[in-house]
Amino acid sequence: MTNSQRPRRNIRIQDRLSRRSLLNIGTLAAIGTAGGWSLPTLLRAESAAGIKRNPKSVIMIYLVGGPPHQDMFDLKPHAPSEIAGPWRPIPTNVPGMSICEAFPRLAEMGDKLTVIRSIVGNQADHDAVQVFNGRDPKKLKPSGGWPQFGSMVSNVMGSSSPTTPAYVSMCYQCTHGPYNEPGPGFLGQSFDSFRPLGPTKQDMVLNGLSLDRLEDRVSLLRGFDQLKRDIDSTMNMSAMDTFTEQSMGLLTSSRLADALDLSNEDPNVVERYGIGDPTIFMDSNGAPRVPQSLLVARRLIEAGVRVVTLNYSKWDWHGGRNTEGRVDNSIFVREKEDFPIFDQCVSALVEDLHQRGLSDDCAVIIWGEFGRTPKISKNVGRDHWPQVNCALMAGGRMRHGQVIGTTDRIAGEVATRPVTFGEVYATLFHHLGIDVEQTTINDHNGRPQYLVEDGKAMLELI
Repeated sequence: MTNSQRPRRNIRIQDRLSRRSLLNIGTLAAIGTAGGWSLPTLLRAESAAGIKRNPKSVIMIYLVGGPPHQDMFDLKPHAPSEIAGPWRPIPTNVPGMSICEAFPRLAEMGDKLTVIRSIVGNQADHDAVQVFNGRDPKKLKPSGGWPQFGSMVSNVMGSSSPTTPAYVSMCYQCTHGPYNEPGPGFLGQSFDSFRPLGPTKQDMVLNGLSLDRLEDRVSLLRGFDQLKRDIDSTMNMSAMDTFTEQSMGLLTSSRLADALDLSNEDPNVVERYGIGDPTIFMDSNGAPRVPQSLLVARRLIEAGVRVVTLNYSKWDWHGGRNTEGRVDNSIFVREKEDFPIFDQCVSALVEDLHQRGLSDDCAVIIWGEFGRTPKISKNVGRDHWPQVNCALMAGGRMRHGQVIGTTDRIAGEVATRPVTFGEVYATLFHHLGIDVEQTTINDHNGRPQYLVEDGKAMLELI
């Protein structure tokens, strides 16, 4: 009997294990329904084809609020002081490649990094949309909106393992709405991220799990055991085929819990990344400054997750008095606080991926929604500057140890090799093995939509 002929099974789940929970956790599309490229369907097809995959993956780090490109990766030491600021460039281990002196650890691994200094087409307002899906939010969009990167990957590729979701978001929910991820768009909730720090967290708490206490491994695993017993007592597992049962393993396996539990990690590795306070949201409405999120991201990738997104600190440094009332809020005071921690945790991630043999399979992209004004304001800050933006990339078996693009003498306009968001995204999709010129996803009207807008993979990197 074919799948299309097989009668639809009625699977009863108690109200407190909601359908929304099942759809969120691991993007389990259409469990108990006929048709569609759900995880069980993908697993079934792969098994029939004898496919064993070593999954490619992406870690995307969003620097909330727009990082200052000319103070980090595109310094102009010979510009007037009101433009150059106090920081000076230092050489990396790649001849001719320099970055900010506050990043000595990153400078030592310049051969493992690519700096993009010439991203164009940036929006002028705070909005995480373009960072997470590459689309200008002011342009016409299909009903439901464009899906973000992880949702598209989840839709096209599915999970690499029955015990891990395809897409996990480690993003903290910011009180300023535009700082948050845009969601699955027209793909729907079936392809939303698993969010241990967001809405999914509430679903799991309802099932006896407290992700606020991840450090308590015994308590966490006991919660998973209870959830499994709940499923066994309220659902006829034998009524499912093997692959649907594997899908349910996402809810009951300890693999995901293990990845989220840093008490399993070598204390020296935890120390290498650093630890921040997740309860302190920078300037009240930004994200917390938590370097351990990068370590959790690596652990999730190692567990088989394809895409991990996270937001890190707040980089919207206009100067003057901040929202917490602190008067000395100059951009350079804030950079002196944030830059060393950024240098420590990002270099730890890159080093860790290489040491664990993950660097070829995992690509890392770090960026924000726009750059900052060349001229330092009277409040000793830099304001929004959409004319140019920067990004830092690592891993993915790309040609690193280079700088792509240049800007003019004040880092205000692109001088050579403008790079679009679409090109960066096409490069990430290419790393995952997805051809953006051939692959489409259907919107609400059944109309096929391409994954990126006007972008091809960057030949400098692939």
